[in-house]
Amino acid sequence: MFEIKPAGALKGVLRVPSDKSISHRAIMLGSLNKGLIKVKNFLRSEDCMNTLKAFRMLGVDIEDDGEIITIKGKGKFLKEPFDIIDLGNSGTSIRLISGILSGQNFYSVLTGDKYLRKRPMDRIAIPLRRMGATIYGRENGKYPPLTIVGKYPLSGIFYESPKASAQVKSAILLAGLFTDEPVSVIEPSKSRDHTEKMLEAFGVDVEIDGLKVSLGKNRELEADMEIDVPADISSAAFFMVAAAVVPGSELVLKDVILNPTRTGILDVMKRMGVKFSVENEREVSGEWIGDIKVVYSENLKGVTIEGDIIPRLIDEIPVIAVLATQAEGETVIKDASELRVKESDRIKTVVSNLKNIGAEVEELEDGMVIKGKTKLKGGKVSSFGDHRIAMSFMIARLISENGVIVDDIECINTSYPEFIENLKKVLA
Repeated sequence: MFEIKPAGALKGVLRVPSDKSISHRAIMLGSLNKGLIKVKNFLRSEDCMNTLKAFRMLGVDIEDDGEIITIKGKGKFLKEPFDIIDLGNSGTSIRLISGILSGQNFYSVLTGDKYLRKRPMDRIAIPLRRMGATIYGRENGKYPPLTIVGKYPLSGIFYESPKASAQVKSAILLAGLFTDEPVSVIEPSKSRDHTEKMLEAFGVDVEIDGLKVSLGKNRELEADMEIDVPADISSAAFFMVAAAVVPGSELVLKDVILNPTRTGILDVMKRMGVKFSVENEREVSGEWIGDIKVVYSENLKGVTIEGDIIPRLIDEIPVIAVLATQAEGETVIKDASELRVKESDRIKTVVSNLKNIGAEVEELEDGMVIKGKTKLKGGKVSSFGDHRIAMSFMIARLISENGVIVDDIECINTSYPEFIENLKKVLA
């Protein structure tokens, strides 16, 4: 249990931890590569370290000197693990690794913590079975633990994903490395594209046609290179919102990834009237990055958030909901039913916690309606074991009258171990 009391303005310059999505993929693709990969600014959170440990169990030579991760890849065929692979809380890890293991001629078992074992895996099991893998899990493969009996070569697939999901798309593309047959995924709207970009950087032929992504002829990863992981916009979001709502704040967030599939929160902030600028834009390791300066913004207004923008800000919705409590009028969030199968049911948890601290909010089947502007009274909330819920309500306390008590904050270690330390650093 952690009690947080209202505090002063946020000032200064901060580089939040490196991007979780790219850190995961750097380990995964580096492990399938024939060549030497060095990863700078790797995110050493629990989730990403579980991915690193998994590939060591699969026979990959990975060194970590505390600064640089060095991956000495020998190609895409791995070694059968001696034990069950425990991926902790990481949905990205279990889903993407399932795609890779589907093309290996061996037996493996993937599991995770009590929260991961409640998250749906049929969304990847269904297409991977169609490609030829044998996958078992609880409730016919719907929930972990997952048992995977891989097969090489796999069959090709043309898969129309019912949801825009980078994890589903990535699992299929990674499995597609283990077949010469056509492999394509089409989504209803564009999800984050780090897998496609990184596959191309490793030499794989990737073809993009609107919302369809396909693998071309060359599916071998052969590169010697350095990957410099930028700061995570999902982690920066907590501080962007805090600076926007706490009077007197002026904060610069350095080296933040500006990939267009991830910047939905910037679009929403602009529409709501947040005063911010993006400076020093540049390309690093194939990704566009920049520094984001946010200042206190008095006259925020409610907006509707729906449709194609949702996949571009799905992880930021909990803290956007906190921002919405300080905006005049209604903020409507819909088309976000995917929130119900995250680390917690984020629609229910956000609505419940906001009500507990004095916000006026209504739960929808696929989102919520938040009525502002509201002075938050404060109170006791639960993280529900969800790192983004915990951190969002630590930000809410900054504008509460009486402080906020958040239970179970250990979960923040899955993505942002230094969160409390960084928050203290920028509070004036």
